[in-house]
Amino acid sequence: MSAPRKYWVSDHEGIPKETLTIFNEYLLSLKLENKAEATIIKYRNVLRGFLSECTIPLKELTAEIVLKWLNVNSTNKKAGTIIHTHATLTSFFNFCLEEGYMDDVVIKKRWRPKLPHSLPQFLNEQDYTRVKIASELLSARDRAIVLFLFSSGCRRSEVSGLTLKDIDLGKRTAKVTGKGNKSRQVHFSDECAYALKEYLKIRKKNDSEYLFISRFGGGLGTKGIYDITIELGIKAGLNKSLNPHSCRHTFATRMLAKGASLEFIADELGHTNLNTTRVYAQIPSEDIIAAYLNKMG
Repeated sequence: MSAPRKYWVSDHEGIPKETLTIFNEYLLSLKLENKAEATIIKYRNVLRGFLSECTIPLKELTAEIVLKWLNVNSTNKKAGTIIHTHATLTSFFNFCLEEGYMDDVVIKKRWRPKLPHSLPQFLNEQDYTRVKIASELLSARDRAIVLFLFSSGCRRSEVSGLTLKDIDLGKRTAKVTGKGNKSRQVHFSDECAYALKEYLKIRKKNDSEYLFISRFGGGLGTKGIYDITIELGIKAGLNKSLNPHSCRHTFATRMLAKGASLEFIADELGHTNLNTTRVYAQIPSEDIIAAYLNKMG
């Protein structure tokens, strides 16, 4: 049996030995902070490029050198990519400063581009109704997944990781594992609970611990969940894509329109920072829109 892949370790030959040791210390610190594997890999890839091209000792790095590298590597790149690169370098340099591997700040906040503020993509009442009607024709498993996404606000990775033991149909709660391997309890609707019961009646009997299983008998992956929502959006005749994240945004906006507090919504979504949830407060509810149209025409 091969040894498990250590995604938090780099052995890049183009990075000086001393710098590589510090680099691996940093990657290990991310793992110990329970950062997601995908996040660590993204940080590793950015830093591997920077450290293999800027090979001078870290203590000799200057802001001018870093800015020059950023400018060269920002050509024809999207703002989001540049922001991610800036954030990765900032995180690494802060680590080096705290550990005494660097003495000076070599990256500036003003170098980070600003993205235009965009509101979350969610379904209005008409599109939501069309999707609910179209979901009636789905298989028991797929309909249960869609209803769970809409009534819990979970990410597709959280739904994919659900096990049979995580679900309490009586209380209509589920234990999910979110970003950073943090667990939380979420709720789901009566309609979803009924759909889950119907699915469990016909669910294949096998050794898999996962709630939602694929046709091969293993746990249903995140891509499978994504494909289910995309196909449902097409069947419902939407003029935009329906994906798990738009289901999550729809959950949040519907809860807000029904009077739920931002604190409750943040807990359900697994937001550690309430400011992340505040963006939903900028979306006018259907009632507000209706009142505006009634008054203003």
